[in-house]
Amino acid sequence: MPPVVIADASCLILLQNIGALDLLRQLFGQVMVTDVVAKEYGLPLPAWLRVTAVQNPRQVQLLALTLDRGEASAIALALEQPDSLLIIDERRGRAVAQQLQLDTTGTLGILLRAKQKGHVAALRPLLEAIAATNFRLSAALMQTVLKQAGE
Repeated sequence: MPPVVIADASCLILLQNIGALDLLRQLFGQVMVTDVVAKEYGLPLPAWLRVTAVQNPRQVQLLALTLDRGEASAIALALEQPDSLLIIDERRGRAVAQQLQLDTTGTLGILLRAKQKGHVAALRPLLEAIAATNFRLSAALMQTVLKQAGE
């Protein structure tokens, strides 16, 4: 497990919407978010979600030229935290993070990890719940994830 896990708002919102937010705590203990991400999340944060300020606001400004401010702040925070894992779902944000050589995963990767660690018995009900939200989850991607999970 990386020493620092940083989440973007989309992961928090999606996991909250399917009743699985606590999986982050179960997997990582503590997760860092920026104040921008906390505002985008829009609900009171559990104690294990720690708001951490980005030390270089200029980095956020530069990243925000092509990304939304939440993604920009999460990436900037990850750049300041050596050996961090950034949880980010949006394609453009992931591409930028990977260009910057950050270790990334998405919400589906978190769910796979939770299944592998025994925190959830089956992914299908969670993926079906995700499909009922506004999160873009194609049938092909759903099948790929289920296959990786051995379901």
